[in-house]
Amino acid sequence: MRVVEVNDQNEVFVLNNNVFTKVFTFLKHFSVGPAGQFGVDTANNIFKVRGGSLVQIAGLLKQVDAGGDQITAGVTMNDDIYCLNMDANNKLPSSSVPWAQLGGKLKYYSCGQYSCWGVSSDKLIWIMKGVSGNACSGSGSFVNIPGLLSMIEVSTDGSVFGVNAQGALFQRTGVSHSNPAGTDWLSMVACPNGHKHVNFDLGLLWVVCVDGSIRKCTL
Repeated sequence: MRVVEVNDQNEVFVLNNNVFTKVFTFLKHFSVGPAGQFGVDTANNIFKVRGGSLVQIAGLLKQVDAGGDQITAGVTMNDDIYCLNMDANNKLPSSSVPWAQLGGKLKYYSCGQYSCWGVSSDKLIWIMKGVSGNACSGSGSFVNIPGLLSMIEVSTDGSVFGVNAQGALFQRTGVSHSNPAGTDWLSMVACPNGHKHVNFDLGLLWVVCVDGSIRKCTL
């Protein structure tokens, strides 16, 4: 797993030998996963990393996610939700990009191997079940999950973590392929003064604290 972070100056850093090295300088959001490495700039243009360089992809997203089964997903400035199936994603860059629009509105969207999770502008939590590399739109209908979050992330193994408006950190318990929605929210503390963003993969939890510092936790 590659660990990346974006600072408030839209600079992208990659962790190499426990040192963050700057690689790009104009992206406000960046995602690494089975679908590849994707980013969006302040104008909502979409880019994919090919051979160490950024290649622009047709479409506009304010947030992009590469964590699904080689599928790409994200949301627009109007909170519209889009995804791209595995075959189309693996052919990028191409002259046409067949983004599929999902019903509903979300401000943040993240995918794992068998489900995608999102939060809406009113901080409600939603899951899309039945997602696969050939069916990024899943079952086609979002299901509400109890709770309120400002952002949410799904790892490649399906683990789900989120942060609420008060800076509290949570993990969804009981998540599995047979029960992708899980059972409950477990409160966690990684940052003593509050949490801003979270990501998880390969047993490591990475948390950005409200003061901008980064914490790494082994789970």
